[in-house]
Amino acid sequence: MIRDLARSVREYKKVSIITPILISMEVVIECIIPFITAALVNEIKAGCGLNTIIKYGVLLILMAFFSLLFGGIAGSTSATAASGFAKNLRKDMFYSIQNYSFENIDKFLTSSLITRMTTDVTNVQNAYMMLIRVAVRAPLMLIFAFVMAFVMGGRMAWILLVVVPILAIGLGIVIYKTFPLFRKVFTKYDALNKSIQENIKGMRVVKSFVREDYEQQKFEAAAEDVCADFTKAERILALNGPLMQFCIYLVMIFVLSFGSYTIITSRGLDFDIGQFSALLTYNFMILSSLMMLSMVFVMITLAGESAKRIVEVLNEKSTLSNPENPVYTVKDGSIDFENVSFKYSEKAEKMALSNINLHIKSGETIGIIGGTGSAKSSLIQLIPRLYDATEGVVKVGGVDVRNYDIETLRNQVAVVLQKNILFSGTIKENLRWGNKDATDEELIEACKLACADEFISQFPKGYDTYIEQGGANLSGGQKQRLCIARALLKKPKILILDDSTSAVDTKTDAKIRKAFREYIPDTTKIIIAQRTASVEDADRIIVMDKGTINGIGTHKQLLAENAIYQEIYYSQNKAGDQDEN
Repeated sequence: MIRDLARSVREYKKVSIITPILISMEVVIECIIPFITAALVNEIKAGCGLNTIIKYGVLLILMAFFSLLFGGIAGSTSATAASGFAKNLRKDMFYSIQNYSFENIDKFLTSSLITRMTTDVTNVQNAYMMLIRVAVRAPLMLIFAFVMAFVMGGRMAWILLVVVPILAIGLGIVIYKTFPLFRKVFTKYDALNKSIQENIKGMRVVKSFVREDYEQQKFEAAAEDVCADFTKAERILALNGPLMQFCIYLVMIFVLSFGSYTIITSRGLDFDIGQFSALLTYNFMILSSLMMLSMVFVMITLAGESAKRIVEVLNEKSTLSNPENPVYTVKDGSIDFENVSFKYSEKAEKMALSNINLHIKSGETIGIIGGTGSAKSSLIQLIPRLYDATEGVVKVGGVDVRNYDIETLRNQVAVVLQKNILFSGTIKENLRWGNKDATDEELIEACKLACADEFISQFPKGYDTYIEQGGANLSGGQKQRLCIARALLKKPKILILDDSTSAVDTKTDAKIRKAFREYIPDTTKIIIAQRTASVEDADRIIVMDKGTINGIGTHKQLLAENAIYQEIYYSQNKAGDQDEN
C-alpha cells in the first residue's frame, strides 16, 4: 500500500526529503538551547560580568533565529510536499477511473468515489505532512531530550521513567479505542454523500412530489450517524489533554519540590539552579513529544483506512484492455453476435442475455423493441465493448471486438444512451465532444440531420448558447437531439440510438429517421425504441424478451407472426386494434 501511494509523490520527492533534514536541525538546536541557558544561569550565579552575559545572549539569539529559520522553511516545504502529493493522488485516481469499464464503475458507488477523492485524500495529505514533519520531530525530540535530561538532572531524571509509562499506557488505550470508530465512519461518509448527490440530482422530482421533509430527514439521519461516531472518537481523544496535563504537573511537582529542597539544603552539590531549570525544560519537551506521537498515531490510523480506500481505486484494473497487437481499422459497420451470453458480474446468478445469434449487414437499419427488462440496452452495449460478452463472440467489421484497439472501435461506434448527458458549456463545446476539430459548418450539418438546428437558431446566441449543468435549461427532446448530433459528428460506421427519441414528437422522430436514410446510407443504424412507429421502416426489427431474441423480421412479418410485437403495436395503435376486431 505504501509503495502504491509513494508513486504519487513524484516531483515532490526533493521537498519531502529536505523537510526531515530541516526538522532534525531544528530539534538539535532546540535541545541545545536549555543546556546553554543552564550554563548562563550558573555563570550569573557565580557573579560573571556583562561581557559573559552578552556572549551567551548573542549565542542564544543566534540559535533561536536558526531554529526559527529551519522550522519556518520546514513548514513551507512540508506544506508543498503534502499538497503536491495530494494533487498527484487525486490526478492518479481520476485517471484510473477514466480507464474503468462499466463493470469496474459498478463496483463503486459514485458517492464513494467522490468521498475517496476528497475526504480520504485530505486525510492522507494531513498524515503525510505529519509523517515528514511531526513524526520526525517527536521521536528525535524525545530521544535528545531524554539524554539531556539525564545529563543535566542525574538521578532526578528517573521520575520520567515513572511518568512516561503512565502516559504511554493512557495514550495506547485512547488510540486502541478510536481505531474502530475511524474505520466505521468512512462507509457512513459514503452514505452521507450519496444522500446529497441523489437529492441535488433529483431536485425537480423532490419538489414535484413535495418530499423536501423526507429528504431532510434522510440527510439528517446520515449526518447524525457520522456525527455520532466522530463525537465518540473525539470524546476519547479529548482525554489526551487531561492525561498530558496530569503527567506534566506530576513531574513539575516532583522536580520543583525535590529540586528546591536539594538546592536549599545544599545536599546536592552537583545540582544547581541552571541544571534545575534545564531539567524542567527537558521534561516539558519529553512529554510534549509523547503527546505529538500520540496524535501522529491517531492521524496515521485515520489516514490508514483512507489510504486503503484510495489504493483500492488506484489498483482496480479495468476488466477491458487492449490486446497485445490491436486492430486499428474498422472495415465496415457489419455486426455479428455468435452464441453470445452475458451477465453483468461474475457473481450474478442469471444471464442478462442468453444464446444470441444475430447478423447485421453494413448500412442496415435495425430496430430493437421489447418490454422493460428485456435486455435491449444490454445487447447494444456489447457492440462498442462497454462490456465484454461472458460467452460467445461479438464481431464488428468481421473482427472480434476484443481484438480492436478500444479507442478505434468506440470512435467508429457512436452510442446515444438512454440517459442524455450534456455538460456545462456552450452548445458548440458540447457538440465538439463528438469531434473536437469539427468546423462550424459540420456542427450545423449534424444538427440539421438531428433536427436540432431548428431550435438552436431560435436562441439569441445560437450555437454559443450556454447550457446549464445537466442541460437544465433545455427540454428533454432538445437534449436528445443535441446528443444525436454530437454522435453524428463522429462520422461513425455504426450509430446506436438507445431509446434516444423517446422525448421527441413523432413528426420530428420521422424527420430524423428520414435524414438518416438519405444522408448516412452507409452507416449501420440501430434504433432501440418503445414506439413501434420509430422502427416500422427499419430493414429488420428485433423483438427482445427476457434476454433472448423472440423474433426478427420486417414490420409486416412481425405484425403477422410475432405475438409480442402484435401486443405492443395494438396497444399503441387504437386504429389497428379496431381493424383487428
